[in-house]
Amino acid sequence: MTVIEDLGPVVGTVAACSAIGIPRPTYYRWLRPRPEVPREGPVSCRALTVQERGEVLATLNSERFADLAPREVYATLLDEGRYVCSVRTMYRVLGENGEVRERRDQLRHPAYKKPELLATGPNQVWSWDITKLLGPAKWAYFYLYVILDIFSRYVVGWMVARGESAALARRLIEETVAKQGIEPGQLTIHADRGTSMKSKPVAFLLADLGVTKTHSRPHVSDDNPYSESQFKTLKYMPEFPDRFGSIEDSRSFLQSFFRWYNTEHHHTGIGLLTPEVVHLGRWEEVIAKRREVLRAAYQARPDRFVRKVPEPPPAPVAAWINAPKQTAEEESNIQMSIQPEVLGVDGTREVVL
Repeated sequence: MTVIEDLGPVVGTVAACSAIGIPRPTYYRWLRPRPEVPREGPVSCRALTVQERGEVLATLNSERFADLAPREVYATLLDEGRYVCSVRTMYRVLGENGEVRERRDQLRHPAYKKPELLATGPNQVWSWDITKLLGPAKWAYFYLYVILDIFSRYVVGWMVARGESAALARRLIEETVAKQGIEPGQLTIHADRGTSMKSKPVAFLLADLGVTKTHSRPHVSDDNPYSESQFKTLKYMPEFPDRFGSIEDSRSFLQSFFRWYNTEHHHTGIGLLTPEVVHLGRWEEVIAKRREVLRAAYQARPDRFVRKVPEPPPAPVAAWINAPKQTAEEESNIQMSIQPEVLGVDGTREVVL
């Protein structure tokens, strides 16, 4: 606008507006800005007065009607021979005063806390779940119970049954705890919120054994990731049948599967080690042997390894369910602290980065 005021007396207003690309009517509007006056619509002759609206609000907030919905208040007043306003007007009055909400005095769902579980070794945190297996006919199922150690991914206990029940879950957990030699206060068992998981028999058993129990949040699919991942490994196997002919067939197949899963399956989440090796604490000798093989390969053909001597994937140091958020600096420090110290080709010590 200042440029137009400078150029206007010299070249004219039209030429000045054209030079800077501003329409001439816009320039004139800038010269004569209109005061902003709030617009109010016409008030209907049928509208409630300020006093009447106050009486409606007082009625709705009275001790008698404070916990009732406007429709309930409306119907009650009609039965008593009174009409103050429509239900919609009651909602308008409440909305003008910021009171449109749940008015009934009812129980609220608690805020479920996100489970944050850490395991730095075997038999510290277990995860368990139940999945269905298709039976020989439509609507026929077998139920697979699996208890998994989240640090080693080792299946410590499993069972196939014809139904889902708290008594069966209790028996499986009790036998597995005894087989693994769990001491009171040592173990946490995590599960979702299924009926068997939250049942009283299972809760009383865990309390007697000194085992802490945790549950996933409702409607959250990734609070029990280890069990879900293990079920996916099972059902995506090429040999996994569409249906099992009998419960004996399912048990025979699963015996073979869990033997393979625990002793032969090289799991990517634990440094390509088998769950049995990690669960029994034998990973150091396995990694040492792998390192010797890689060093021999490097010495035979160093030109195939551009940067340094290859290293096998490290053993796991921790397993989290919902790890807390950390800053990039903290994550970097943790990563540096867990890097293995190895001998270089010339015998000097180096840290694998």
